[in-house]
This record gives sequence, C-alpha cells and structure tokens, in this order.
Amino acid sequence: QVQLAESGGGLVQAGGSLRLSCAASGRTFSNYAMGWFRQTPGKEREFVAAVSRSGSSTAYTDSVKGRFTISRDNAKNTAYLQMSTLKPEDTAVYYCAAAETVRFRGPGNKYDYWGQGTQVTVSS
Repeated sequence: QVQLAESGGGLVQAGGSLRLSCAASGRTFSNYAMGWFRQTPGKEREFVAAVSRSGSSTAYTDSVKGRFTISRDNAKNTAYLQMSTLKPEDTAVYYCAAAETVRFRGPGNKYDYWGQGTQVTVSS
C-alpha cells in the first residue's frame, strides 16, 4: 500500500495562488500515476488533474487548464498541484490519489489510494 498526505491548503483571495503537496510513503512512488481531485459539500468528487508515473504525461479537467499545473518529484516521493488565478468556484477539499498502473489514462485510471484532503478556500 501507499500512504498519502496532502498539505498546502488555505485561504486565498481570488486571483491568488497556492501550491498543494502530496507526500507519499510505503511502496515505490514511481509505480503510481498520481491524481488530484476535489469535492464540495453536496457534490460528487471531481477529477482535477493527473500525472503519469514518470511525469511526462498530464491531464486536466477543462475548468483548470491554463491555471493549474500538476507535477511530481519521484526522488522526493511527492506530487504537486500549482494553482494560479484562483477563483471562488475552486473552493473545495482537495484530495490526492494514487493509481498503480502501467498505462496512463488520467481520470480513467483506477485510483485506489487516497489522502485525507486539504481545504482550499478562495474568497471573492
């Protein structure tokens, strides 16, 4: 198994930036595609971004393209989500997740491992 812990959430004004981190422990980090998801009360968890095992491929939901960047550092067992030009509608609990896979499918991968989440609040 792999254990995941998010950090970096907080309160930011609209137009601001935050960087989320996801620290992994347990099994070999580079065996997993990594994803970020978010959820607001009363709504289903939605896909935000994903990165392949090597970091060479990424995928984003349309609403964050051009504003968010996902990356990873396999030497540090950490994935990141750089969020810029934040909007109030980005307010949510953000979760990182890991999918043990050979083929990268972005939101289509099966994410079996999840962190506890970190709150991001964007004020208008």
